[in-house]
Amino acid sequence: MPGPVTFGRKRPLPPCPNPLFLKWLTEWKDSAAEKGLKTQFVYQKAISSLKKYPLPLQNGKEAKILQNFGDGICKMLDQRLAKHYAEHGPNAPIHSLPGSRGKSRNQPRAASPPPTSSTLKIDLTKPPQDGPSPTKKKKTEGKKQREYVPQKRSGGYAVLLTLYKESKNPNSKGYMTKTELQREAQTLCDKSFTLTDPSNKYTAWSSVSTLIQKELVLKTHSPARYSLTDKGLLLAQRLEAAEEVLEDNNGSASHGCTTASEEDQEDLDEPHRENTLNVLAPSRTTVSLPFSAISSRQSREDPVLSSYNHVPDFTLRPGQFNVILCVDFIETTGGAAHKKQELVSELKRNGVNFDVRKLHIGDFLWIAQEKVQPVAGQLRMPQARELVLDYIIERKRMDDLCGSIIDGRFREQKFRLKRCGLLHPIYLVEDYGAAQHLSIPESTLQQAIVNTQVVDGFFIKRTKDVRESAAYLTIMTRHLQTMYLNKTLLSCTKEEASKCNRVFQHEDQSCILLEFRDFNEGAMKNKAQTVKEVFARQLMQISGVSGEKAAAILERYSTPFSLFAAYESCTSTEEREKLLSSVKCGKLQRNLGPVLSKTISQLYCSKEALS
Repeated sequence: MPGPVTFGRKRPLPPCPNPLFLKWLTEWKDSAAEKGLKTQFVYQKAISSLKKYPLPLQNGKEAKILQNFGDGICKMLDQRLAKHYAEHGPNAPIHSLPGSRGKSRNQPRAASPPPTSSTLKIDLTKPPQDGPSPTKKKKTEGKKQREYVPQKRSGGYAVLLTLYKESKNPNSKGYMTKTELQREAQTLCDKSFTLTDPSNKYTAWSSVSTLIQKELVLKTHSPARYSLTDKGLLLAQRLEAAEEVLEDNNGSASHGCTTASEEDQEDLDEPHRENTLNVLAPSRTTVSLPFSAISSRQSREDPVLSSYNHVPDFTLRPGQFNVILCVDFIETTGGAAHKKQELVSELKRNGVNFDVRKLHIGDFLWIAQEKVQPVAGQLRMPQARELVLDYIIERKRMDDLCGSIIDGRFREQKFRLKRCGLLHPIYLVEDYGAAQHLSIPESTLQQAIVNTQVVDGFFIKRTKDVRESAAYLTIMTRHLQTMYLNKTLLSCTKEEASKCNRVFQHEDQSCILLEFRDFNEGAMKNKAQTVKEVFARQLMQISGVSGEKAAAILERYSTPFSLFAAYESCTSTEEREKLLSSVKCGKLQRNLGPVLSKTISQLYCSKEALS
């Protein structure tokens, strides 16, 4: 039987696999610093990004995928690389420093053979030991480097065990998507995979980058697919065996390990920020469904959600409904008629059951429509009841995206989609013609798409034309039909949705969905608005105030009157300008900042015309 594993690890800094590029960037930064140029900060940001990148680069052009690497730095690296080849020959190594003795810097030091089950000592009941401090480095130089083993019930621990259990499933696909992995691993982890703690900006998911760096988990494709490497499989087997030993000894694995301190946990889960590789590249038509960012564990701990007993107006049981794709009529009329009808023709050719209707938000969504039978003695068919599934798509061609950014619709649409009540908003970005003829540079459009995914949290699907968009809608429709086939659907209104636990789990036999009529009427753009909603729209007209920042201000001051009252209570102009600077915004809970705070105070407090 395998022996016990000691949880915890030392955290030595991994060597940079691109030491030559790192050296050149450092030289350029030092030269700029000596001359007092601000470009030194640009080089420093590029150095930080390069140190976090775990793969070797072959040329400067490949570094374009890294953060803070623009065309200028990439061109300088290519020119310096050409000079390097001219001096040392075309086959000169570039992943080690010239003239270095022995092994290159990017190769790991020789380590002792991996421990076997007969020599490995496992002790799950002890907390992880802290890594060596800088002052004790000399005393620990002769010691062997301890093998990395994630702490019990940490993010890395949960991910390894979840992937291992999935690999033993006879129906396994051989990989798991991010959302599937987060959902299944949450029960094995004490920390949320999606929500940050107020005292720590990292989530349990941050430890996945460490697993990838340690070659325990393999990440492929876009959208990402995660699977265990051979090394990760062996470690997961040992972790599961150790878990079984604890269950036998203590009766419960949850009480067999002393919980590490928050400082140790942060040390174990410190991430190397992921680079969004291939985010912008169109891929083959595949279905990668985004799932809810709210964990079921959080809903169980929320006293409001756990105490609310929802009573639906009506229930649709398996076999009593059809899943139908709803297409906004704007997608089939106006503009170039042949382009509009091409989408409809493709959906008909693919045999998709769809309905064209007016949608007040989004371009495509799916409903569960009740199957109705004719009633004897009645002329018309009974009105079918409808529930809207938690998936909604906003379709954007590149030219439409350009226009919506210019006139402000893009930011407003994202804000409305986040507040519409559906859990999984999707942006379908469709390439259209040559981007260089648009009024906004292509790089700006690409950055807006990336920000929509990374910053705003939307799921992005890229397609190359109308046919590929129709194919994606077709596969999504069939996937959702299978997903909801055997589910019991409970209705709720938009007011009740905030009190219900609407997180959808595959193993659940029922789920709570919004009534379509209530959802669509509530999403009307020109409906009567509350003072709070008008105030939010007003704040978002200020440059730099996003939907998240406006929502953070509204949490403290829900109306303009309350904000005016706060400004009047300030004793000086300086105090008014700093009033909103400490407002916490977004998932990372960052401050709004003094610049925006000053701008807002000038807008609401200045009696004269603003310059």
